[in-house]
Amino acid sequence: MATPVVVFAKPAELPLRSGESFQVQQQKVQADLRGGEVYSEISAENRGRVLEALERMSSLIGEGSVESLSPEKKVAAFNDQELVNNLLTQAREDSRLICRREKTLGSQMTTSQCFTVAERERMKQNSQSYMRSMQSGKDVKVGN
Repeated sequence: MATPVVVFAKPAELPLRSGESFQVQQQKVQADLRGGEVYSEISAENRGRVLEALERMSSLIGEGSVESLSPEKKVAAFNDQELVNNLLTQAREDSRLICRREKTLGSQMTTSQCFTVAERERMKQNSQSYMRSMQSGKDVKVGN
């Protein structure tokens, strides 16, 4: 039987924050996307949406700051900022690694089982799908 592990953490910072250099934040987000760890579970579609929004913001802001933009451009930059923050916050949450110490059936030895939140959700959905197919007597492919 698995022993749940509870970890308390401070709320994660938003990827893009007001009042900080956009250019520095943009470089960090792009590096994190390339690194493949922080946002490992981001879909290709959402990755593209984030990069497009960053590019739009970059063309609006240039080397300046949001404060120097016209009201219309500020709204456009804010909307893109919200899009980036929402997509990356969800991707970071889905990419969070959760480990459990579990005893193998028939053994007293424990092992660590580590999966991302998204991997655990996929495994849960696949198991439920498999059980429904077994109960209905239909052959259903279960996959990633």
